[in-house]
Amino acid sequence: MTIGATGSGKVSLARQMARSALAVDFGDFGPDVITKAKLCLLDFLSCAFEAGHHPWSRQAIAIAQAGGDATIIGTSQLSSPADAAFANAVMGHGLVREDMHAASIAHHGVVIWPTLLALSEQTPLHGTKLLAAAIIGYETGARIGRALLTSDLARLYRPTGLVAPPGAALAGSFALDLSEDAATSAIAIAANTSSGLNEWPHAGGSDMYFHPGFAASNAIKAVGLAAAGAFGSETILEGEAGLFAAFRRQPAPDSITLFPDGQSEIMAVYNKPVPACNFAQTAAQAALRVSHEIADADEIDRVVIRAPDAAVCYPGCDSMGPYRNALQAKMSIPFSVAATLARGEIEEENYAELDGSDIIRLVSVTDLRADPGFTAAFPGKQGADVTVHLRDGRTIRHALPDVIAATPSDIRARFRAAASRVLGDDRARRLEQLIEDCERLGDVSVIAAQCRLDAPERALRSAS
Repeated sequence: MTIGATGSGKVSLARQMARSALAVDFGDFGPDVITKAKLCLLDFLSCAFEAGHHPWSRQAIAIAQAGGDATIIGTSQLSSPADAAFANAVMGHGLVREDMHAASIAHHGVVIWPTLLALSEQTPLHGTKLLAAAIIGYETGARIGRALLTSDLARLYRPTGLVAPPGAALAGSFALDLSEDAATSAIAIAANTSSGLNEWPHAGGSDMYFHPGFAASNAIKAVGLAAAGAFGSETILEGEAGLFAAFRRQPAPDSITLFPDGQSEIMAVYNKPVPACNFAQTAAQAALRVSHEIADADEIDRVVIRAPDAAVCYPGCDSMGPYRNALQAKMSIPFSVAATLARGEIEEENYAELDGSDIIRLVSVTDLRADPGFTAAFPGKQGADVTVHLRDGRTIRHALPDVIAATPSDIRARFRAAASRVLGDDRARRLEQLIEDCERLGDVSVIAAQCRLDAPERALRSAS
């Protein structure tokens, strides 16, 4: 059934985006965009490999049904595409170090890559198709998020759970060459699954880790249903009971343009340097600079942190404890700063000791404040200022106008370390080379297969 316009004669937002995305050609993207997509894939995989042993990862793997031909990263287990995507998304989110798009306050990569990797093992995809589909997924989710999200909305609902499902569904639709009608329905069906509540920082739950899992699993189901002929609500985004009415309680924009003036939202995505909440990144980096000028954290009398209002107001970011689990500590700007000042480094181990007396003392003397200048610059920039007052009366202050993203060399180094621990050095090098040569691969299923503990011979041959 082809509609193409709403009852008012206007083309729906879902169809606008589907029509625009399906017209995309790989050649439309410059080398910087392609390189960025590859780096995001490497970073997703490094997080998944590194977080595979965490409880939430093991729980997600445990509920995956045996059978099927979709890879669960870092294991020898195969499952259905939806179950594999769920587990892989949870693992990719497991360090809280996933890539970040600030304007939509969302983590798109941990939904898009699990979706596309699982689909690539069902239908042969050329490397150019995989990369273009991923870039479309980032673009779609980010553009919807820019229009939908406010700090008040993000305080209640998890942005990743709201905007990543339709983005991943359109990415999957492009990858599988669905028609415009089917792609529109895939977006609509996926938008029906938009969800994720932000009670977890308050209650100490691990719900957050599973949000991208549900999003990726639901995106695959939405694409499958649309391909099978299911018909989604054309006006799911702008309708009277659509996404904008339900969550923002305001009318949707008249249009959501993908790739305006040739710009790609994936270029606004940054790869986290710190395994913690997005809003703790810059403050932790400023604190690291302060720590280099202090001989002993015991010298500190009090700490003042200034950050954007969006950071101060996001659930859990202002937490002063007690911290019942590492996730609460990773969400807390005061804890991240205190741990960095106490340890003089920013590592996963900063969140291993939640009741360390030196860190807890620093948290107790910390004042977190919203700064008008940083607030005005957000989301284009995420600035932060850390001022430490010492017992001897001296003051040490470091301010950063924006977060300093992990560099390509940082991303590659941590991928090599994480992948090598799971796969071994040779297999890790082969996997990295497959991703580097992605646009020349005739069948990218070898990437997912190479992530298994018992990679099939064809994957090993393709990587050699």
